[in-house]
Amino acid sequence: MLVEQIVKDYVRQARLQHKEVFVPLAHPPGGAQADFGEAVVVIAGIEQKAHFQCFDLPPSDDCFVIAFPAENTEAFLEGHNQAFAYFAGVPRTILYDNTRIAVKEIAGDGERKPTEAFSGLQSHYLFAAKFGRPGKGNDKGNVEGLVGYARRNFLVPVPHVVSWEELNRHLREQCVKRRQRKLWGHTETIAERFKRDQEGLLPLPPTPLEACQQRNTRVSSQALVRYETNDYSVPTEYGHRQVLVKAFVWEVVIGAGSEVIARHTRSYGREEMIFNPLHYLALLEQKTNALDQAAPLQGWQLPEEFIELRRQMEARLGKRGRREYVQVLRLLETFSLPEVSAAVRQALRFPAIAYDAVKHLLLCAIESRPPKLDLENYPHLPLAEVALTRAADYQVLLEQAR
Repeated sequence: MLVEQIVKDYVRQARLQHKEVFVPLAHPPGGAQADFGEAVVVIAGIEQKAHFQCFDLPPSDDCFVIAFPAENTEAFLEGHNQAFAYFAGVPRTILYDNTRIAVKEIAGDGERKPTEAFSGLQSHYLFAAKFGRPGKGNDKGNVEGLVGYARRNFLVPVPHVVSWEELNRHLREQCVKRRQRKLWGHTETIAERFKRDQEGLLPLPPTPLEACQQRNTRVSSQALVRYETNDYSVPTEYGHRQVLVKAFVWEVVIGAGSEVIARHTRSYGREEMIFNPLHYLALLEQKTNALDQAAPLQGWQLPEEFIELRRQMEARLGKRGRREYVQVLRLLETFSLPEVSAAVRQALRFPAIAYDAVKHLLLCAIESRPPKLDLENYPHLPLAEVALTRAADYQVLLEQAR
């Protein structure tokens, strides 16, 4: 038993000797730490993973938390924009882990080679970056603790919201509310301590960073531009041309030269086609036979008066009526849906079933002047001629029966 006890004591001492001991750290004003965490949320009834970015100011323990659908470069950049706006200043130094979004390579001497996006972020805001040792979370213990705190206190119970915007409003409100807390060992609230911390921050630049990824690509023959796994439409006149795609967290912007030619809500699905029906109307005006099968128009919810206008146009004008209907739709390239809808309803009441009549009524409404339409110039449905029935007409039926 004595030998056994000696062995146990030795093992106990050996384990204690191998446990790491840490140096208490001082945090001068103006420093920050940043990291990502994950949590489950329900957006518009769909359960999914939220990647939330946390910023902690160790001197005051103030924080900022924002959530994104993915942990990618554009989210990383946008998180900095929003955090710096919330703090009303830029930390002089920010401590990170070795995320691939910021670090392209770790050299043999431990020097970090930043990515192009991270270099742009630093150049815009002029802060210094520090990186923790790989696998040593204690190097940035404040923000590591904030990630866990935010998950337990800001995201439990699981938030049920209608949009990411609503989720981020909730997170921001929680950060503001937390400022009223007095943490252990402090007699002042976080808000009171933050006032001193804020004095060490750098001023904000005149404009925030354009938080996006940029990529040059070519438009397909179907007027689609692919970013990651999804296709986004552009006006058909740009088919086969080179364009610049700017992918933001919530939006995809496509430009040609100095002109923005398309904007779409960013999709985080896979192999989806995101259409703007207006992009295809100029082509459909020439290829009217494709009107009913055009994929970009599927699911396009237009008011009932548009359906009635098309019915009457095709009944009165045949194939030309279909082309004029597309021309009416093209008014939506310039004017709002309520404005065009009102003009269509007025044209149906006259009736003046033609594109130029709808356009005239639309412009008159916008310019607040009375319309001047010569209704004799507009086509009408041919009047039905119903003849009186005579007894002799039934003789034909009897002859057929024989």
